[in-house]
Amino acid sequence: MPASTPRPGGPDPIDLLAVGELLTEEERLIQATVRRFADDRIRPQIADWFERGAFPVRELAPELGKLGLLGMHLDGYGCAGASAVAYGVACLELEAADSGLRSFVSVQGSLAMRAIHAFGSEEQKQQWLPDLAAGRAIGCFALTEPDFGSDPANMRTTARRKGEDWVLSGSKMWITNGSEADVAVVWAQTEQGVRGFLVPRGARGFTATDVHGKLSLRASVTSELAFDEVLLPANAVLPGVSGLRGPLSCLNEARYGILWGTVGAARDCYQAALEYAKGRVQFGRPIAAFQLTQEKLVEMALELEKAYLVAWRIGRLKEEGRARPAHVSFGKLNNVRTALEIARSARTVLGANGITTAYPVLRHANNLESVLTYEGTSEIHTLILGEAITGEAAYQ
Repeated sequence: MPASTPRPGGPDPIDLLAVGELLTEEERLIQATVRRFADDRIRPQIADWFERGAFPVRELAPELGKLGLLGMHLDGYGCAGASAVAYGVACLELEAADSGLRSFVSVQGSLAMRAIHAFGSEEQKQQWLPDLAAGRAIGCFALTEPDFGSDPANMRTTARRKGEDWVLSGSKMWITNGSEADVAVVWAQTEQGVRGFLVPRGARGFTATDVHGKLSLRASVTSELAFDEVLLPANAVLPGVSGLRGPLSCLNEARYGILWGTVGAARDCYQAALEYAKGRVQFGRPIAAFQLTQEKLVEMALELEKAYLVAWRIGRLKEEGRARPAHVSFGKLNNVRTALEIARSARTVLGANGITTAYPVLRHANNLESVLTYEGTSEIHTLILGEAITGEAAYQ
């Protein structure tokens, strides 16, 4: 993590426990590369994009693809095949710039590409994955519906047979990249259970309408998708899975990216508060010299390091093949909650300046309100952990 200005021989104030030293040389190199991209390409413009509610997907996707960040944890088809922790630190640096940027990369790689990679036919993989990895094509993942978010088993979108073809009907809501997607991975009820379908941009009866008026994730494309008797060929279905195991396994991959990304948002808020406190003078001295301000900064530093360690440990478990959904829920629940509290506390250090786009903290706080509830609400992750602890399911 980047340093502030430590006392000679003292710890790095941004990484007091030197958690970054637990990363391999390759992981640190990836982290530094993504950080430079974010600093050079995203930070100078992100406040403007957020204020205007804009995100230049088509412009940024090829650049992210060139860096190998799209589907970077997948193997083959133009994907980098990076380790879990390498992917994690990339997500950390992306979300340190903005949650919308990390969200785009997560949806492209961990949801759309991962679904095709894990459950698609070889023909589907060859058709879509190389272009998605390079950023020449955009993907989205359509599971959530207007009335069914945490309860996807009761989704109303359906696909029925018509000869050898399929007819898709229904709607999906809160779909990142929806209106920009060249291919939508759409989950629907069928006679064989929930199945995934690849719906190309421009399919007759398929429309995407952007959601406006957002106060969170403004630098991100969010859409509602509608399917009015969309006729799809037989080879549009993902052959490798049926039931909710398919989409839920993809969500687990996206949640893993979130538990790393939110550490980046938290770090950015803490660093902004620390730098501001050292330069803001009140009553003749920097507010960093006041006890109450130091207490806030210390609490932020403590929680930031703990969240970083949680992410690192889950990443290593994932690399060993030992990470379970409950581990990912642990990280998602803890780290999002931690990041949101750090953002709110940092805002108080900045005072009125903290509510402007000149500083990142309230932008991060607003974004984190969405991150708190997407890819599984806090309540859902609490129940996943409750079941892991007690052996009793309490979802209903």
